[in-house]
This record gives sequence, C-alpha cells and structure tokens, in this order.
Amino acid sequence: MFGGDMMQKLQQMQQQAEQTKERLSQFKITGEAGGNLVYVEMNGNRKLEKITINTALEGMDKEDLEDLLVVAFNRAMEQVEKIQEQEMTASAKGLFPGM
Repeated sequence: MFGGDMMQKLQQMQQQAEQTKERLSQFKITGEAGGNLVYVEMNGNRKLEKITINTALEGMDKEDLEDLLVVAFNRAMEQVEKIQEQEMTASAKGLFPGM
C-alpha cells in the first residue's frame, strides 16, 4: 500500500515529532498575575511544573486567589502555544522543504 519512500517519510515524521516533544520539554514558560502575587511555570509540552503564591496574599478572598491562578495559567498557556507553533513550523520545514 505504501511505498518504501512513504514509510521512510512517516518514520522521519515520527522521529521529528519525538525530537520536538523533547525540545519543548526543555522550555520553561512563566505566567504571572496580580503584580507577581501568583506565578506559574510550565514546560513547552503544557505540563504545569510550579505554582508560587506570594505571602502578601494574606487576607485575600479564595475567589480572588482562584481568579489570579487562572489568569497566570492562561498567560503561560498563550506563550506555550506560540512556542509550540514555532517548533512545529520549524519541524515541518525540515520534513517538507519549500513550505
């Protein structure tokens, strides 16, 4: 069904995807909210690795803290998505010259 060239291309694509995933795991992306009251760190594979909550939050409402966490997380995710897009574009260019 598939010619040898097609199978080779599929194997290259799989290998490239694994390499890209490994590179993305090395990125450290951060998001913050509330003037650094809440800080999150994730890698380029969208894995949340760290949450830091500044001690200045004493007396803050639970809902406000939850909102800050959501904002910080979403800010980090926006950056991750940009990095992933750049990495995937670079990978595709390697497999399909002229893209």
